[in-house]
Amino acid sequence: MKTLPLFTILLFFAMHLSGCSTSNNETPKVPVESVEEETPEEETPEEEPSETENIVWKNWYLSVPLNNGSGKATSIFYEDIVNNNLTAAASEYFYQNEDGSYTMFTKFTGYTTSGQAGLDDGKYCRTELREFWQGNQTTDDNWFMDEGTHILETTLKVDYVEGNGRTIVAQIHGKETEGLEGSPATVKIRWNSGTIQLDHYVKPDAGEPWTSAFDTKVDVAQVDNEIFTFKLKVEDGKCYYALVCEAKDINIDYTLMYDYVGNGYAHQNYFKTGNYFGWNDDYGKTAQVVLYKVVTDHF
Repeated sequence: MKTLPLFTILLFFAMHLSGCSTSNNETPKVPVESVEEETPEEETPEEEPSETENIVWKNWYLSVPLNNGSGKATSIFYEDIVNNNLTAAASEYFYQNEDGSYTMFTKFTGYTTSGQAGLDDGKYCRTELREFWQGNQTTDDNWFMDEGTHILETTLKVDYVEGNGRTIVAQIHGKETEGLEGSPATVKIRWNSGTIQLDHYVKPDAGEPWTSAFDTKVDVAQVDNEIFTFKLKVEDGKCYYALVCEAKDINIDYTLMYDYVGNGYAHQNYFKTGNYFGWNDDYGKTAQVVLYKVVTDHF
C-alpha cells in the first residue's frame, strides 16, 4: 500500500476539522442564565393599580371647583386622568401619590356643578368622582333601583377637614327623571369630625319630591383619620350599607338602611365618591381626602 506523505495527511485532517466547524449555520443558543441576567426580575414593569385593580377610570369623571369658562365647575374625563393630562390648576385639587392613591383637595371657590355661587349662598364645592356605570361618557348613563343589584365599595382616608369638620365622601345621587321632580342627593355618606354618618332621604309627604326636607341621619362609627372602606348596596330596591376600618377594629356587615322602591322611589341614580366639602363661609378653609380604591358592580 502506498503511504501518503505526512504533509498531505495533516492538510486533509485540518480541512476536515474546518468543515465540521462551519457546516452548521444556526445561531448558537444563548444560555438561559444569560437571558435572566439581561432582564432582571426587579425591572419587570409593574401593572398600574389605578386602572387594573383600584379604579376603572372609564366608569368615572372628575369634578374640580375651577371655572370651566361658563361659571361652573370643571369636568375632567378619564382620558385626561389616565394620560396625566391635567392642567397645573387642576393638579392642585387632584393628583396621584407615590403609593398609587389619589389626593382629592378642595375648598370653596364659588364654582359649583350647578353654577357660580357666593359665600353662604346654599351651594358647596367639591373634588369628586361621578359614575358612568356602563362606561358610556354621558350623564344619561344611570341605573334604576328596581332593576338589578348595584354596589359601591370606596376606600378612603380623610386627612383633614377645616371649618365645620364635615365633608361627604360617597353618595347615591338621583337624576332628574321623566315624570318626577328634582334630582335628589338620595344617600350621602358624611365624614363628620371623624364619625361616619349616614344622611339619607326617606319617603316624602304625599305630592312632595324627594328632598332633604325628609331625611334621617345615623352615626355609624368613629374612624377618625384612619383608612376605611364604605360599602353601599342596592338590592331588590332596598339600600344596605357596610363599613370596615381595620385600625379601629370595625367590621360592620351589610345592614339595611331603607327600602326605597317599596316606598315609591323611582329616580335614575349614579354613585359618587370623593371630597364634597360642606363649607361656604369663606374662601380660605380647605379639606383633603385620599382615595385608595373604588369599585362598582352592577348585575
